[in-house]
Amino acid sequence: MAERTAPRTLGTGPGRALIAVYGIFALSATARAAVQIGSKFTEAPLAYLLSAFAAVVYIIATVALAKGGETWRRVALVSCSIELAGVVAVGLLTIFDATAFPDDTVWTDFGRGYGYVPLVLPVIGLLWLRYAGRNRAAA
Repeated sequence: MAERTAPRTLGTGPGRALIAVYGIFALSATARAAVQIGSKFTEAPLAYLLSAFAAVVYIIATVALAKGGETWRRVALVSCSIELAGVVAVGLLTIFDATAFPDDTVWTDFGRGYGYVPLVLPVIGLLWLRYAGRNRAAA
């Protein structure tokens, strides 16, 4: 069964900036995780694996937003939702149980080390997906 094609509204206008920021975070989180896992994994394995997980989520979100189409829109929706849940969960854990993460992750303290962009980015992503979805439905 062929995928229904929707207008490529995700990667246009402000969506391009969103894709660029997600791409930057995909590269940044991947590099951070690679260095952490490669050089000091035994010090804080959970934190470093979470950094790697965040990198995968950012990569998937970047690709999904760039591809467009209904299937990729759904993938972007899931990845942005997972990202938001992860940032909030890890942020709360690092506030209430700082010993759970002996070293920082991308999502530590709600992404404080990255200017709280990891907390704001999925919200903007979800809002963009909603806006683009409404425009697609109206077309």
